[in-house]
Amino acid sequence: RRERVPRAAVSASRHATALLDAAGVLPLLDAVVDGNEARRLRLPGKPDPALFEEAARRLGVPPRDTAVVEDALAGVEAGRRGGFGLVVGVDRTAGRAAAAALRRRGADLVVADPGELLTAGED
Repeated sequence: RRERVPRAAVSASRHATALLDAAGVLPLLDAVVDGNEARRLRLPGKPDPALFEEAARRLGVPPRDTAVVEDALAGVEAGRRGGFGLVVGVDRTAGRAAAAALRRRGADLVVADPGELLTAGED
């Protein structure tokens, strides 16, 4: 927020907005595209990039200038198919096979935890 980087959350879940609100992070986001919005707009699910494209549109940022952080193979594939500038795969299993699968689907970078992205440039 301090750097004025636009932020969005994308989820196929109909409950995503309520969960983000309950977690106290909804005010940190500039846009949310959840399952309710996807249904209303008739957007196809992942691996189609439509959900991510809608979020980028709402942020006013072209996909090529947007990063996608995703833990599902279909989501990583959607980011790659949509031409997003950076696709980060989150490997929650800490296994080599899962990380390799994320890379095969199009991840430019694989991390075990998204928090790693906050300190990546400090080294």
